This record gives sequence, structure tokens and C-alpha cells, in this order.
Amino acid sequence: MLKYILLVGGFVLLIKGADFFVDGSSAVAKRLRVPSLIIGMTIVAMGTSLPETSVSVSASVLGKNDLAISNAVGSNIFNLMVVCGVCAVLCPMAIGRDTLKKDLPFSVIVAGVLLALGAVTGIVQRWGGILLLALFAVFLYMMISSAKKARDAGNGADEEEYKIMPVWKCLLCIAGGGAAIAAGGKMVVEGASDIARAFGMSDNLIGMTIVALGTSLPELVTSIVAARKGEVDMALGNVVGSNIFNILFVLGIASTISPIAFTLQNTIDTTVLIAMSLLVLLLCAPKKKLVRWHGALMLAVYAGYTAYLFVR
Repeated sequence: MLKYILLVGGFVLLIKGADFFVDGSSAVAKRLRVPSLIIGMTIVAMGTSLPETSVSVSASVLGKNDLAISNAVGSNIFNLMVVCGVCAVLCPMAIGRDTLKKDLPFSVIVAGVLLALGAVTGIVQRWGGILLLALFAVFLYMMISSAKKARDAGNGADEEEYKIMPVWKCLLCIAGGGAAIAAGGKMVVEGASDIARAFGMSDNLIGMTIVALGTSLPELVTSIVAARKGEVDMALGNVVGSNIFNILFVLGIASTISPIAFTLQNTIDTTVLIAMSLLVLLLCAPKKKLVRWHGALMLAVYAGYTAYLFVR
């Protein structure tokens, strides 16, 4: 029972810690007169992936290499097939032009880079992690430039506002949120690993399923709420951006800290991620939208792959 309490408590700390960290960081950036656009494209965008970052970095430091890779790749598969699938079932999703022509193809390339780095030598070396972080810097620059152009084209439309809070509260949110994220990541890794051993499950399996689901809860909840409100136009774009972030930033940091072994299972899972990304691209390309039967198909594919993971 203690193992399960550790796992659930870790997830709670990760998600709430990320919320507090983003609120505090955004308020500080606002006080320093950093534009809301930049805050949104950096701090807030990274906030939804802080759980994956914490878990993968903790796993890398503790030598749980299978958990580090499988958490990031498993979260990406879950985001793409389940989060987008649920949204499409609830309400058909219009897909933006940039998402179709730039973001989704780039996410496939990024997964291909990870596959090449790991499959060739069986390990993602520190130089590979540095390469992933360099690609992330390029992606971030492109993302901010694109957002600025969109804002200018909109003739200076109102930007999202972030609440301003007292300095002491900002610092408390940042410190408390950061501590919660770090503690939550360690708790999830240790709890998940203990449960995996108790049931004879591999770290890879539990990382691809339970941990992937837990760290993707912010994206899942946010997307379902948006779908119920009919605000799903950007859902796929947000998911694709998060998936790019998970590989370039999360695994970039983890492998820079400590080289990560890349097993045959990781090779299969990353190849499946690429195939699923191409499937989504093919589904939404003709009419630039994902409709309900597309969502149902995506959920069925994910269910089938999860069944394969347990059999494997």
C-alpha cells in the first residue's frame, strides 16, 4: 500500500508543483516586463511538461534508464493517441496549417533523431543530449518567431494576461513548486519501480503505461475541458508541441546529466511513435480536421498497443 501511496502522492506533487511553479515564474517575468507572448511560449509551455522532465531526470540520476526513455516516449504516444483521440470524439478538431506543414512533420523528425541516436550505439550519449538541447533552442526560436508574426498579423490583438502577485508569494510559489516537482519525480520513480518489481513488470512497461498516464494528466485534463467548451482548434498543435518538448528538452537534459541506455524495446516504442504520428498526419491531411471516427480509431490503436506492451 505504501508503494501506491508513494506513486499517487508523487503524481499530486508533480502536477500541483508545476502549477505553482508556472504561476510564480509567470508573475516574476511579468514584473520584469517580459511580454506575455514570450511567457506563454516558454514558461507556461514548459510547465505542462515539468512532470515528464522531473520523472525522466530523476530516473536518469537513479540509473533507471528504461523508465527515463519510456516515460517520455510513452507520454508522447499517450498525448497523441489518447488526448487528441478523446478530443476528436468529444468534438471534431480543426487542424491549423502550421501544425500540418511544420509542427507535426518536425515532431516525426525529432523522434527519428532520437531513434538514430539510440538505436545505432544502444545508448544516448551526453553529446546526443547536447544535440537534442541545441535542436530545442532552434525550435523555441522558431516557435516564438512564428507567434510574433501571428500577433503582428492580428494587429496587436490582446495577449494573455498573467496574474501579478506579491514578490514574496512569487518566490514561495517558485521555491515550493520546484521542491514539489523534484520530490514528486523521485517519489514516482521509486514507487513505480517498486510496483514493477512486485508484479514482475519491467520499468519499461510501467513507464509506458502508468507513469506515462500520470505525467500526461495536465495535458489530458486541459484538453478535455477545452473540448467540452468547444475550444479544440489548437489541441493537436499543443499536443505536438508538448511531444517535441518531451524529446528535445526532457531527454536532452536527462541524457546530458547521465548517458541513457537505449534498449530494443525503446527502439520499438520510438518506431511506433513515429508510425502513429504519420497515421495522425494521414488522417487529418485531406480535410485539415480530425473527426469522431478518427478519434475512435486513434483510441483503438492505443488500446491495441497497450495490450501488446503487457504481452511483451
